[in-house]
Amino acid sequence: MSQPVAEEHAPPGEEPTELKRVMGPKLLLLFIVGDILGTGVYALTGQVAEQVGGAAWAPFILAFVIALITAFSYLELVTKYPRAAGAALYTHKAFGVHLFTFMVCFTVMCSGITSASTASRAFASNLAVGFGLDKDNATLIITVALIFMAVVAAVNLRGVGESVRANIFLTLIELSGLLLVILVGFYAVFAGRTDFSRTIIFEDASDRGVFFAVTAATSLAFFAMVGFEDSVNMAEETKDPVRNFPKMMITGIGITGIIYVLIALFAVAIVPVGELGASDTPLVTVVETAAPGIPAGDILPFISMFAVANSALINMLMASRLLYGMAKQNVLPGILGRVNPRRQTPWVAILFTTVISFGLIYFVSRDPDNDVVAALGGTTSLLLLAVFAIVNVCVLVLRRDPIDRKHFVAPTVLPIIGALACAFFVGPWTGRPVLEYQIAGWLLGIGFILWILTWITNRLLGQGTAITDPNALSEREGGVN
Repeated sequence: MSQPVAEEHAPPGEEPTELKRVMGPKLLLLFIVGDILGTGVYALTGQVAEQVGGAAWAPFILAFVIALITAFSYLELVTKYPRAAGAALYTHKAFGVHLFTFMVCFTVMCSGITSASTASRAFASNLAVGFGLDKDNATLIITVALIFMAVVAAVNLRGVGESVRANIFLTLIELSGLLLVILVGFYAVFAGRTDFSRTIIFEDASDRGVFFAVTAATSLAFFAMVGFEDSVNMAEETKDPVRNFPKMMITGIGITGIIYVLIALFAVAIVPVGELGASDTPLVTVVETAAPGIPAGDILPFISMFAVANSALINMLMASRLLYGMAKQNVLPGILGRVNPRRQTPWVAILFTTVISFGLIYFVSRDPDNDVVAALGGTTSLLLLAVFAIVNVCVLVLRRDPIDRKHFVAPTVLPIIGALACAFFVGPWTGRPVLEYQIAGWLLGIGFILWILTWITNRLLGQGTAITDPNALSEREGGVN
């Protein structure tokens, strides 16, 4: 393997790397926006409105604030350690506890599976609407969701190379659907088809009170804001990351936050909350109500399908590569690190993560009382909020590890607030459904059992079970496509 070579007149933030630095500020911004946009706003706007009524915009604002505060912590760490391993690297540098680093990495991996499973259910619902199928037929929706995940696995097995230009193309398509909703919203305002008085009416269908309703809705809305953390894995391919990351990450989160709040306001002002919450494709309902002449039922479902398909593929790629990386680090069974010699893809890790997603989709869907999209999306938020709480603490701990060059430094109060806020939204006092804790517990339990089995096996073989190189846990490491 060739050694990284420093570029001759590289900015001080560009540490030596084997990867080619191709991303300037504009490409980085589009990558961040594209990573955040996707399943969340397309699938969960109705469920958020169902939790708090017309004040659906409030949870999105709270989620935006928490994401922005946590982004400041990521910015300090990614400019201080511009490597591709993300939370696993920061946790290992801060605490040096191998099992803890493993569990953080496995939690991130699980969030990718739950996010992809959420996308599969949203895809199935949009496909049913787009082709005029019976969206209330649970067996049909589950079957379509499982087939969709199988197709994602097949694409993953074949090999998907990273392409920044492809990401831009996908981002523009995803963005087009959201901009259509916003433009239709402005049209509805001038056409007198909105009632903004509804946007200040709080409704709690579960009679839990304002506090619990808003916190539960924020936990769900946070699913729409995740994705910005993935951009740190592009640190080694970004030109002058110390300078470009802070501006572009904050701008990207700001753009998506404005889009989400506008959509939430227009959605509630155009469609009564009860009807919005009952819809499997809430944004289609919004456009059809505001502008009946626009064939939203023929357009938006397919744009939504494209958006959630992209989210699912990206997340399953990430999950399988993280699993592969952990196997190669000797902390998970070695079989998970096997690579197809022809396709150079981690086929066992891909199949393993796909089987877990099948189990999630099927078992969560068995109970007709479960809102599957909300449950799986909420579990994704739960897992990532736990990781974000740890990352915010890592910032403070790693202040004891100064480096001899300039890097972004977050105001000290922000990681403190971020750690407390993220930890708060992980707790049961938020009104989060028990099912989300059960799903997270099952997934992390699988990881811990695999760790124990690997530890016992390695002991018998006279080997250790420790993460020797957290950089190798990156989903883009290991020489696989």
